[in-house]
Amino acid sequence: MSEETLSTLLKEERKFLPRKEVIERATVKDWEKVIKEAAENPLKFWEEAAREMEWFQKWEKVLDDSNKPFFRWFVGGKCNITVNAVDRHLKTRANKVAILFEGEPGDVRKITYAELHKEVCKFANALKNLGVKKGDRVTTYLPNIPEQAITMLACARIGAIHSVVYAGFSKEALRDRIVDAEAKVVVTADGTFRRGKTILLKPTVDEAVAACPSVEKVVVVKRANADVKMQPGKDFWYHELVAKESGECKAEVMEATDPLFILYTSGTTGKPKGVVHVHGGYMVGVHRTMKWIFDIKEEDIYWCTADAGWITGHSYIVYGPLMVGTTTIMSEAVPDYPQPDRWWSMVEKHKVTVFYTAPTAIRAMMKNGEEWPNKHDLSTLRLLGSVGEPINPEAWHWYYRVIGKEKCPIMDTWWQTETGMILITPLPVSPLKPGSATKPFPGIIADIVDGSGKSLPANQGGFLVIKSPWPAMMATIYKDPDRYVQTYWKKLPGDFYVAGDVARRDEDGYFWVQGRADDVLKISGHRIGTMEVESAFVSHPAVAEAAVVGVPDEVKGEVIKAYVILKAGQKSSPDLAEDIKKHVRKELGPVAVIKDIEFRDKLPKTRSGKIMRRVLKAEATGKPIGDITTLED
Repeated sequence: MSEETLSTLLKEERKFLPRKEVIERATVKDWEKVIKEAAENPLKFWEEAAREMEWFQKWEKVLDDSNKPFFRWFVGGKCNITVNAVDRHLKTRANKVAILFEGEPGDVRKITYAELHKEVCKFANALKNLGVKKGDRVTTYLPNIPEQAITMLACARIGAIHSVVYAGFSKEALRDRIVDAEAKVVVTADGTFRRGKTILLKPTVDEAVAACPSVEKVVVVKRANADVKMQPGKDFWYHELVAKESGECKAEVMEATDPLFILYTSGTTGKPKGVVHVHGGYMVGVHRTMKWIFDIKEEDIYWCTADAGWITGHSYIVYGPLMVGTTTIMSEAVPDYPQPDRWWSMVEKHKVTVFYTAPTAIRAMMKNGEEWPNKHDLSTLRLLGSVGEPINPEAWHWYYRVIGKEKCPIMDTWWQTETGMILITPLPVSPLKPGSATKPFPGIIADIVDGSGKSLPANQGGFLVIKSPWPAMMATIYKDPDRYVQTYWKKLPGDFYVAGDVARRDEDGYFWVQGRADDVLKISGHRIGTMEVESAFVSHPAVAEAAVVGVPDEVKGEVIKAYVILKAGQKSSPDLAEDIKKHVRKELGPVAVIKDIEFRDKLPKTRSGKIMRRVLKAEATGKPIGDITTLED
């Protein structure tokens, strides 16, 4: 990593103060005071958070840091995350809807906490009868349906380790993840629905499993009523298995440091990394962030539009919402099918109060125009959230104005698969700056450093690092502890977690993520984050979304090639390209040298919505594209 710092070109002056009614109802009213107190004694802060959970046995030590960076939280504590996600609600909210599901065809299912408890126990018993024991791995390849959450909880209940693979990955990507985890059982569905088509899943699993000697059994959920091949003795229908099981299954007593799940993150190259999260610390960190950031109250209907196959889905569709006892929505529905108001019709129909989505989805909706959300009553919304990559100020402002009607604070959250929980975020009472993830969550110490690990002053861009351990942090990379150390703790000199993102901190201590360190542009001696340049493009009235990459230039080192998606009704032309170039130079100054603008209908994205600039760069420079198993299309 380079010694140099990043130039800061983006100037965003707008600031939005919390409204009186938001402050009055907030769980945390004095944000700055809580941050200060937690910073003075982070272990006390996290111990208090842990006391809100139910434990079989209290911990002997909050944090064991004797073997850095393999930090161990709540050592000696015994727990099971499912007790906090399901059992403890049976006394007070047994008949409350835990999971509200809407399928793409419009079918709706409502599962109460009492029913969820029964379903989880039945499938936990079924897994036991298939030979799954504590410590065994179970891979799921399921759509975003309730059985996905039930399977995760059933595994956790018996101490098995779940490994969720997003049900859009290729058979090769699925095979590699099953092989690495040495999974004993795979849980899938016959198929799922996407944009009016039935997508078969079972044949993909059959092809993948053919090369996975560890897999003994495959369980199939009937979702699409598709005609699929079932191999006697190896393949079992989910509904037939659970029909003969008891609705009671005692939760396995787990050490706080026992693995809960493995989630594979591809990184940019090579073999997927199996990120391991554990029961105790993950439970505490996710519960505290869910409760405070989304300010969950008893009457809330909460919808995170991600898929349970990603960390966002693990933490903030399944475990987080269920631990705080809210109603969480799961859905197969994409935002623009059968037409561009699908999500807004669901917000109106289900009276959603908290809505958490990705910047890429927001920009896609901007492209379709305001008339679609304006057809619907969105007045139940009280809080909005953003996750996945930095949100540019124009998209933030559109979301705030058009969806939130200027009354809903936006929780712009920064975190990663590896961090398990949100690390940088506002709380509902925080003053907001469009495009900034605000400040570290209480108990988190973050910093911006240069290539030698030295802290940088305000408004100088550098590497984003986390200087204190946190409860939901990954424990290791599965079967590869050395890779864990090298990838996250040794990239820079210093004793801290290196996130791989570049960012700056402004004079108020607000963090602005500027993009991935791998994507930094180097122009005429200046290093510029992609997010700032893309934000300047999106602030042009004709542009809905943009991605930029650096292409080699003999004089300037690199110049910018931009890929631009226009808003509905806009036509591409050489004149428009020139106008956009002028606009960007005006916004960012003469450093932003744009060689070329290419207009496109879509950009290469991962299935979780992140733009794959690496693919665009390879295309622009004529280099090999590399691993694209995570590509959406």
